[in-house]
Amino acid sequence: MKIFKFGGASVKDANGVKNLVNVLQQVGYDNTLIVISAMGKTTNAIEVVIKNYFEKNNELQASIQEIAKYHNEILLDLFPNESHPIFGKVKQFFEEMQGFLGRNKSPDYNYVYDQLVSFGELISTTIVSAYLNDVSIENTWLDTREMIKTDTNYRDAKVDWELTQENIKQNVNRSKLNITQGFIGSDPNNFTTTLGREGSDYTAAIFAYCLNAESVTIWKDVPGVLNADPRYFENAQLLHHISYREAIELAFYGASVIHPKTLQPLQRKEIPLYVKSFLNPKAAGTAVKKGAGITPNVPCFIVKKNQVLISLSSLDFSFIVENNISEIFKLLHDSKMKVDVIQNSAISFSVCVDNKFNNLEKLLKILRSKFKVTHHENVSLYTIRHFTEAAIEGLQKGKEILLEQRADQTIQLVVK
Repeated sequence: MKIFKFGGASVKDANGVKNLVNVLQQVGYDNTLIVISAMGKTTNAIEVVIKNYFEKNNELQASIQEIAKYHNEILLDLFPNESHPIFGKVKQFFEEMQGFLGRNKSPDYNYVYDQLVSFGELISTTIVSAYLNDVSIENTWLDTREMIKTDTNYRDAKVDWELTQENIKQNVNRSKLNITQGFIGSDPNNFTTTLGREGSDYTAAIFAYCLNAESVTIWKDVPGVLNADPRYFENAQLLHHISYREAIELAFYGASVIHPKTLQPLQRKEIPLYVKSFLNPKAAGTAVKKGAGITPNVPCFIVKKNQVLISLSSLDFSFIVENNISEIFKLLHDSKMKVDVIQNSAISFSVCVDNKFNNLEKLLKILRSKFKVTHHENVSLYTIRHFTEAAIEGLQKGKEILLEQRADQTIQLVVK
C-alpha cells in the first residue's frame, strides 16, 4: 500500500483540488491512502477564532464567517449545483463548531484549540473526497480520530501505538482509495487531540508504519528537499537522496520540508519517503531512505525565526553545575520550551528556545529569582550542516552574532 500526503498549499483553492486529481491520474492511486491537511491557511484562520473566543468575543462570529466564506467559494467552483450534498455536510461542520463554542465550559486553551482547529482537516477531506467521487475516483472517507489514539497532552499528543495499529488495521480497506485527515487524533475520552503543528506528515508516517506501506510520498509546492529554504537563501539546490540519519538531523535542526517526528517510524521499518512536487508529479524529487549521507554533498542551511536567547549566570559567581542545570531544564520542560541550542561555561548558561506556547514571561520571572538573567527576543537561529568556511562567512556578513556553537559537521549561529 502507498501513502500520499497533500498539504494545505496543494488544496488551497479549487484549482488545487483539481490538480490533486491530475496527480492521482498521472501516478496512479491503487491501494493508496491519502492524508490531507486543512486548506490553505485555514489552521491560521481558526487560531484567530480561538484567540477571539478567549479575548475578543465581539469579533468571534466575523472570524468564523471568514472561514466559512473561504470554503464556500471553493465549493462553488468545484460543485456548480448548490443542491449537491457536500454543501450541507460542510455547513454541518460549521454548526458543530458553533455548538462547541456555545457549550464549552473549559478554560483550557490547549483543549479548546484541539477541538476547534481539527475542523480544518475534517472540512478539507470531506470536500476532496466528494469531488473525487464526482469525477469517478471512488474513495472511502475515514475519520482518523477513530484510528489514531493518543494521550491527553493537547496540541502535542503522544500516540498510543498498540491501540492505533489495531484500529488502523480494522478500518483501512487496502483494496480501495482511502481519504483521511492529517494532524489529528483522539484521547481515551474521544476528545480530539492534535499531534503538533505540521503534524500531517507524521500522520502519514503513522499510517505507513501500521500498514507496512511500501512508501510515503509528501506532495509539496517545491521540487523536493532543498539544501536551503528559497524564501531566505538564494540558489537553493535539490537534494536527490538523503539517508534516514541525515534527514533526522536536518529535521531536528528545523528543516521545514520534513516534520521531525515523521522519520522515526519510517526508519524503523525502512519505508522510503519521497518528497515530490504536485506541480510536476513525474519528476524524481527527493528520496529519503537507507543509504549514505546526502547527494549532492553540499552545505545545508536551516533558519528558525522568532527564537529567544536566554543567558543565565549565578548571582554569587558560583559554578553552574549539575544540580543547577537539572533545575533549569525542569523549568524549561514545565514551560513547554523547545530547546534548540545549549551553551555553558563555569558560571554561565545560555539556551536558545522556541516560545511556541507563550510561557516566556512566566519562565523569566522564576529564573530571575534564582539567576542573573539576560534575554533577547525575536532572534534567528541559523544552522549549517556540512558547513564550509565560505558558507559561514557568507551567512555572518552584516549580522550581529550573539552565540556561536560548532561541532564536527554542524555550526549554529544565533543572530540579531
